[in-house]
Amino acid sequence: MKTDTWKNRDWMTTQDYSREELETILDLASDLKQRFLSGEPHDLLHRKTLFMVFYNASLRTRNSFEAGMTQLGGHAHFLDVGKIYSPTFAKNQKASNSEEIKDTARVLSRMGHGIAIRCFHDAVGWQWGMGHEVLKEFAQWSDIPIINMEDDWYHPCQGMADIMTIQEKFHNLEGRKLVMSWAYAPDTKKPLSVAHSMIDVASRFGMEIVLAHPKGYELHPEVLNQVQTNTEHSGGSFTITNDMDEACRGADVIYAKSWTARQFWPPTTDKLEEEELKVLADANKDWICDTRRMSLGKKTAIYLHCLPCSRGYEVTPDVIDGSQSAVFDEAENRLHVQKAIMSLLMR
Repeated sequence: MKTDTWKNRDWMTTQDYSREELETILDLASDLKQRFLSGEPHDLLHRKTLFMVFYNASLRTRNSFEAGMTQLGGHAHFLDVGKIYSPTFAKNQKASNSEEIKDTARVLSRMGHGIAIRCFHDAVGWQWGMGHEVLKEFAQWSDIPIINMEDDWYHPCQGMADIMTIQEKFHNLEGRKLVMSWAYAPDTKKPLSVAHSMIDVASRFGMEIVLAHPKGYELHPEVLNQVQTNTEHSGGSFTITNDMDEACRGADVIYAKSWTARQFWPPTTDKLEEEELKVLADANKDWICDTRRMSLGKKTAIYLHCLPCSRGYEVTPDVIDGSQSAVFDEAENRLHVQKAIMSLLMR
């Protein structure tokens, strides 16, 4: 594939890329992983700059992007919005500590080669979907690629690391059964973005996807329709169930994590309804990935989680720290897929 077809494209969601392009990213990520492990230099972004705008905290995302840029021969600037003029929409601007997104985007575009952004939840006043709007506003005004480090709709870098990990374990993705399951956690406000991106990218590769959750934890209809369309083209399948045991039977991959109930968030409601979120979550504390549920899958089944996890709630320690867990391979692969994405878009 000609690399000039990649230059200055935004990375907002995997849905914006063809299956062939996603395979190119995975192939390059695998190559860069081998180069990293062998100590072979691969400074594909020599002296290039990535600006990282963090509205929300992070461990894996910040460090994988910073380390990745260093290994590629460039530099990543960490921009904590609490310590700069916080980029915001004009209607929300406060004269003392904020700046319009369109100004921030145009300034940074003249100084570097990519802008990566992480924005959701409290950063946008608990308005579901507003984090994604922030990224879209940046993309409208920026002349350099906007890279989604997670918003309230999507986490495409995580999705690519997830699919890379599954591919490493099973090689052929087609026909493999992926269970994307909700799991209980005391924190009732975890984003939907990981679940959205996981089923979205898996649906491009012919996987047999089962989405499992209690009633009340439905994902966004737009994403569900998109996944259904993708599976029809890729030869996979997509089903939804409210029974976690049923979902796990015969699984190759069990990805069990918490996400929030969107119907209790603005703009659907006037304010975030935290008590309603707690009541719904507490009614489903039995949604946990334990050894019994892992045993319902194939003997070769793996457990995935994006981390950080709630041990003893979402998953039992013997599963996440056991032989079937691939969560640390998954976390490592964030580094490699992001290096591939940056190399293609920022070169």
